Amino acid sequence: MDRTFDAEVWARVVAAVKAAARAVGRVGRKCVYSDQLIVLMYLWCVWHDRPLCWAADRAHYNTLFRPRKLPSVSQFTRRVKTHGVQLILQETHDLLAGCFTPVCFIDGKPLTVSPVSRDPQAARGHISGGFAKGYKLHAMMTEDGRIPLWSVMPLNVAEQSVALALCDALPVMSQESLILADSNYDSAPLHKRVAATGARLLTPLRGQMQVKNDQHHPVTLRQMGVARRELIQLWRDHEDLAEHMMHHRVLVEGGLSALTSYGGGLGSLPAWTRRLGRVTRWVGGKIILYHARWHVRKVRCRAAAA
Repeated sequence: MDRTFDAEVWARVVAAVKAAARAVGRVGRKCVYSDQLIVLMYLWCVWHDRPLCWAADRAHYNTLFRPRKLPSVSQFTRRVKTHGVQLILQETHDLLAGCFTPVCFIDGKPLTVSPVSRDPQAARGHISGGFAKGYKLHAMMTEDGRIPLWSVMPLNVAEQSVALALCDALPVMSQESLILADSNYDSAPLHKRVAATGARLLTPLRGQMQVKNDQHHPVTLRQMGVARRELIQLWRDHEDLAEHMMHHRVLVEGGLSALTSYGGGLGSLPAWTRRLGRVTRWVGGKIILYHARWHVRKVRCRAAAA
C-alpha cells in the first residue's frame, strides 16, 4: 500500500488513542511515560510484527511516529500489562469498531502454534481438515466488516461456550436483528441467550433430516425454547428462504480474510506471542489497526464517489 495510505491509517490510530486516553483519564500515579505513549508504542510494534524490545530502539521509528523519549525495554514490557494501558486499548477498540448492525455474523479463526510448542495455555483442538495446537479468535462481525465483539480462547474451548459468553456483552437489539452462524453454533442454550437480547440466531440445523421427517419428541421441542422452535419451523416450511439468508454468511469469511490479507495483518502468531494474555493483546492490536484501515478505506471510497 502507498505511503499516503499508511500515514492516514496511523493518523487515525493516533487520533483514536488520544480520544481513548482522554476518556479513560489517568489511572494510578503519574508516570514519566504516559499510558498513551505506551499504547502507541505497542501498536507500532504490532503493526510492524516485531517484539516489544524492538520498540525501545529509536532507530525503529520514522516520520510517521517518532517519540521524543523512549522507556527502557523493562519499563515498556511492564507498562504494557498495566490496567491503565488495557483500558485505553479497550476504549480505542470501542471507538473504532462502532456499534452493531441489524445483521451480524459469528465465526472463529484458528491461531495455531507449533505442535511442539511449550506454551502451557495453548491447547489441541479441531480445525478445518484435522487437529492443531493453539488458540482461536471468536469474532462477532457486522455486515460492513467491523468486529465490535471478539474473544480469544484456547483451541479446545467449544464455540458455543464462547458465544454464550460474548452474548453477555451484546446490547439490546431489535426484533428484526439476526446473527448468522454455521451449524457448530446450533445449540438450544445459545438460541435462548441470543433471543434474550431481542435478536434471533440463524444457523443450519444439526439434525436436518430429523427436522424434515418431523421426528422431534414433544418434550425436546418444549425444552429447546421458542427461538429454536421458530428456526425448526423456518427450515421445515421455508427451506429456500433459510438457505438464501444463510448465503450472506459468506461475508464473515471475507471479513476474516480481510483481517489477514495485508502487510501487518493478523497472520500466524509470531514466536514471541505465547500464553493467553499476550495472544489476546496481540490480536486486539491487530483488530484496532484493521479498523483504522477500514475507516480510511471508507473515507477514500466516499471521496471517490463524490
